[in-house]
Amino acid sequence: MDIATLLGIILGFALVIGAIFMGGSLGDFIDIPSIMIVLGGTGAAISVTFPFEEVIHAFAGGIQVFAGRRVRPQEVVNTMVRIAEISRREGLVALENIQTENALLKKACQLIADNADPALIRDTVMIEIATMKRRHAVSIAVFNRLGAVAPAFGMIGTLIGLVQMLARLDDPSAIGPAMAVALITTFYGALLANLLFLPIAGKLKARTLQEEVHLYIIFEGAKSILENNNPRLVYEKLSSFLPPQERKSAR
Repeated sequence: MDIATLLGIILGFALVIGAIFMGGSLGDFIDIPSIMIVLGGTGAAISVTFPFEEVIHAFAGGIQVFAGRRVRPQEVVNTMVRIAEISRREGLVALENIQTENALLKKACQLIADNADPALIRDTVMIEIATMKRRHAVSIAVFNRLGAVAPAFGMIGTLIGLVQMLARLDDPSAIGPAMAVALITTFYGALLANLLFLPIAGKLKARTLQEEVHLYIIFEGAKSILENNNPRLVYEKLSSFLPPQERKSAR
C-alpha cells in the first residue's frame, strides 16, 4: 500500500475538520442539498463526458494509487540481472520457465528464449508503452475533469443558494444562515477537487512515468541478454536508469 498517498489525504481532511472544530460545529458544514448538487452534478457531468467503462477503469486506477505497491527501478534492474544470470548458467531456453506477475517481463523472457530479433522485442515494448500511456491518459483525464467540474458545481450550488436567499430578503434573520448554506457547496467542490481528485490525477501521471521507465529497463535488459548475457555487463548498462546513489546497492 502507498502509505504516503493515504496519509496525505487523511491528514489533509483531518486538518480541515480540526480547523472547523476549532471555530465552531461540524454540523454547520453539513448540508444534504449541497452534497447532492456537488456529488450528483459532478457524477452526471463525468458520465456525459466519458464512456461508462472508462469511468469505471479510472476509478479502479484511482484505487490502485492507494493499494498498489510502488515498484522501484532498482528492483526491475535487479530482476533483469538475475534473469541474465539464469540465462548464462542454464541457457536462454531456461527463461521459458521464469514465473512472474509482470506480463511484459514474461513475454520478454519468452522472446529471449526464442532468440528473437531485438527489433521484435523493441516493437513489442513500444506497443506496450503506447497502450499503457493511452490507458493511463484516460484515467488521468477523468480525474482532472473531476477536479475541474467539482468546483464548478460548487459554484452552481452557491448561486442557487444566493437566489433562494435573495427571495427571502423580507426576513433579515434568514439571510445569514442562507448565505452560509450557499457557500458550503463551493467549500465541498473546492475540497474534493484539491484534496482528492487533482492529487490522484497527479499521482497517476507519476505512476505512468515510472511504469514507462520500467518497460524501457525490461527492453534494454532483454536486448543486452541477447547480445551478451554477461550479468555484469547487463547491470552496467541498466544502472544508467538509476540515480547515482543507488547504483552500488543495486549490484
